[in-house]
Amino acid sequence: MLQQALPYLIKLMMQPEFYPHPVTEPIKLIQTHISYVLLTGDYVYKVKKAVNLGFLNFSTLAARHHFCQEELRLNHRLAPEIYLEVLPITQIGQKFVLDGSGEAQEYALKMRQFPQDSLLSNMLKQGKLTRDLVAQLGRIVAQVHLRAKTSDYIRSFGDIAQLQNAIAQNYQQSQKYIGSLQTQQQYEETKSFSDRFFTVQATSLKQRQENNWIRECHGDLHLDNICFWQNKIQLFDCIEFNEQFRFVDVMYDVAFLMMDLEASGHQELANVFLNSYIERTGDWDGLFVLPLYLSRQAYVRAKINSWLWDNPTLPEQKQLHAGAKAENYYRLAWQYTRPHEGKLFLMSGLSGSGKTTVAKQLANSLGAIHIRSDAVRKHLSGTPLDQAGDPSIYTPDMSRKTYGKLSELGIKLASYGYTVILDAKYDRQSLRTAVIAKAQTKQISLEIIFCTAPEQVLRDRLWARTGDISDATVELLESQKKSFEAFTEAEKPLIRKFGATEPEILQKN
Repeated sequence: MLQQALPYLIKLMMQPEFYPHPVTEPIKLIQTHISYVLLTGDYVYKVKKAVNLGFLNFSTLAARHHFCQEELRLNHRLAPEIYLEVLPITQIGQKFVLDGSGEAQEYALKMRQFPQDSLLSNMLKQGKLTRDLVAQLGRIVAQVHLRAKTSDYIRSFGDIAQLQNAIAQNYQQSQKYIGSLQTQQQYEETKSFSDRFFTVQATSLKQRQENNWIRECHGDLHLDNICFWQNKIQLFDCIEFNEQFRFVDVMYDVAFLMMDLEASGHQELANVFLNSYIERTGDWDGLFVLPLYLSRQAYVRAKINSWLWDNPTLPEQKQLHAGAKAENYYRLAWQYTRPHEGKLFLMSGLSGSGKTTVAKQLANSLGAIHIRSDAVRKHLSGTPLDQAGDPSIYTPDMSRKTYGKLSELGIKLASYGYTVILDAKYDRQSLRTAVIAKAQTKQISLEIIFCTAPEQVLRDRLWARTGDISDATVELLESQKKSFEAFTEAEKPLIRKFGATEPEILQKN
């Protein structure tokens, strides 16, 4: 937008003398469809536009003040170092004053400015977004969701009728792009998937409400709204202006971030994020509704880029770029609806034999769900994952419950189309046979990954282990070796052995 078309106040805010602190010149203005954002060097000031777009209404000063306060309140819980205060802008004669006395003419949200290179979207482009950082992000988002509030009112936003209506609107608003940005087949099959989902998965959707997974979430969780600043991952710019976008299933947030990574061609990072998140929350049942939200998030991005492509006021190059992005998102939304054949992997071996390392490699390679018995055991007992379990969670009865839950999750998820890795010792024939029999009944392909290592390697690894959810120690090795039952003749064809000195398992697939 040309500067002469800017409101008088915004023109003034682009001048250094407007501010009571030093600025970096020139002051940079970023515009969105709802805000003016001014980058001054140390601080950022956001002024909301006086617009009413239906899904948000900033048309009055009182509304803009309210939503500035809401944006501060909601985002301060996620990024207190970034979100500072809401300041009035008053007028004295022809002069506007930031945080002056008198009646406010406008309001600005003051934030601390961070380097744009610290945005995860830019880190991804620069090849600096590592698996370790993405795994950390998964744990942080999990903690945000576990702490997020819910109530009868918030849960009401998970009603199937509300979800159906929101998704139906997306299809209605994108019909005109059939034959240009999306194919008839993509449109029909994506829409058919959503329509069926609300019938076939009605029980799962209702259970999401009953089990308190509809919460006050971020609502706009993608890589442009996350930074790694001051050696800390920080989520910012959550939705403040519309409860329908914020009071959602936690999988809505998860899907948005996963889709953003996968749209950029980084499926492995999306898998790392999902497994890190799901292990921390124990919300494996969320995987049954995840495909709906993945497709929805991609489709919304497609729709928005379609509007940009269709906007004659934009430069032609920007229109073409938006059109290419829309085509990619429509294709991705359709791909999320495609059926998949599930598969099960059973990890087996002593503590320290490399089961979890191999399982993670395999999960990244195959896009698999990695479920560790240590996590399942602690979730079942109510023990925090980072806390050592007391002897009560390692009784025979608790072990039966743990392996029973592992089997249940593995069979259900594989039947649904996921590749699932059950990461446990699986040292008893009865434990392995129970899963194998169920898999055969359901016609699910199953493979056993048997990890081995010399005893000294096992001991060295267990001695060196820190920061892991497993409570296994060197002292347990002897009892584990004695209790490990040999594989039967029926099991041997299912086994792939992996030794400590062999190449990575990915090279053997």
